[in-house]
Amino acid sequence: MSYLRGEELQSEGCLFCTTPQSEDPDAHILYRDSHCYAMLNRYPYNNGHLMVVPYQHAATLEALDAETLAELMALTQRSLRVLRAAYGPDGFNLGMNIGAAAGAGIAGHVHLHVVPRWAGDTNYMTIVGQTRIIPEWIDQMYERLRPLFDAVV
Repeated sequence: MSYLRGEELQSEGCLFCTTPQSEDPDAHILYRDSHCYAMLNRYPYNNGHLMVVPYQHAATLEALDAETLAELMALTQRSLRVLRAAYGPDGFNLGMNIGAAAGAGIAGHVHLHVVPRWAGDTNYMTIVGQTRIIPEWIDQMYERLRPLFDAVV
């Protein structure tokens, strides 16, 4: 509700640069690798909606070096395995919004969204009410997914 009321606190600096410095479980970081990390999306489209984020502050995909790009895809692959094990989705949407004109909420730091999908997961609430129904709290998602990132390779 604080988000809907516009009460969210604005952080200093780039969210994707400052968040991985936190060890707080409320940061919802699921996995840390050498060049990238995975974290839950604070405002998910579906259960398990996460993002794979490079540590490097870069606005575009082509600004990332080869090692970061390779790890971005390897961690995305790991994320898919974890989400399949945790939720058994019917499919996935993978996407990047690069630049404000493309809809990037944080245009200065490229990141990849991984969204589990199920047949029939879009209903009248989304279409008519422009409202998403997520049956699992973000902390529950974190508790479900975090251990799987260490167990699933």
